[in-house]
Amino acid sequence: MIVRDPPSALRLFFIMQGSVVPRIIGKMGFVLVLTLTVVLIDTLLTPLPRTSLAAMSVFGVALSLFLGFRNNAAYARWWEARTLWGGLIADTRTLARQLELFGIPPSDRPALLTMTAAFAHAHRGSLRRCDVQDDVAAWIGKDKALTLLARANPADGALGHIAEQVAKLKRSGVVDGFAQMALADTLSRLALSQAGCERIRTTPLPFVYSLLVRRTTYLYSALLPFALLGSVEWFAPVFAVVVAYVFFGLQAVTNELEHPFDLRPNGLPLDAMCRVIERTLCDAMDQTTPPEAKPVDHILT
Repeated sequence: MIVRDPPSALRLFFIMQGSVVPRIIGKMGFVLVLTLTVVLIDTLLTPLPRTSLAAMSVFGVALSLFLGFRNNAAYARWWEARTLWGGLIADTRTLARQLELFGIPPSDRPALLTMTAAFAHAHRGSLRRCDVQDDVAAWIGKDKALTLLARANPADGALGHIAEQVAKLKRSGVVDGFAQMALADTLSRLALSQAGCERIRTTPLPFVYSLLVRRTTYLYSALLPFALLGSVEWFAPVFAVVVAYVFFGLQAVTNELEHPFDLRPNGLPLDAMCRVIERTLCDAMDQTTPPEAKPVDHILT
């Protein structure tokens, strides 16, 4: 995720970090060449057929509505993912407080809290499909990390291990029935947040809708030069490129927000949020707190 102060008006037009321009520059170039070719043929060789500028305006309004709706749906996914991870952070803090509140001995707490950290990293690894073995092993040891990560769902396995530890504490009389229920409720909320993230990860926006919008955008960009003939003359390539930037740019933004867990400039900073959880758990165990995650070149991962 990009973290930086708003740039000045002058720098605004030259910042490429986080911009969609590098990804759509080819499409903008195609529209530029197409429009310039149409203008040259119409001016120097033979008049070409015109399309109605009014009709293209209506077409453009309809296309912008489609793109806006798809963009809103993608942003809703991104924000829901951030909300779910906010819930994960809040519930880990709740779990740490409950261990203190219910009088669980300090000697029994690390087994629960270290596995909670392992859960966060295993969940991050599942969402990003990246290797988190070292991060998990730093909390529960290499052998346990290998066993946990070998499971079909390592994050769920970590929650199951915490549940087993709570059940042992109940059988040994360390916690009573009320404390067990409260801890079970916290684990349930962690599991719900995990399942919500997995739903977002495995359920993209409907392909048929995305296909319709992309086809319509290409069709509109191909017809626009013929609507600009005779109205803006040699400025037609400039107008066509600006329109292409808006429409293709919205498509690129939507594609990025649709996948909030990917390691992209505008993806969610899962590494930083896992560090927040680590700091919470270290405080609860009276251990040295690791430093906060800092953005590198204005990007927080």
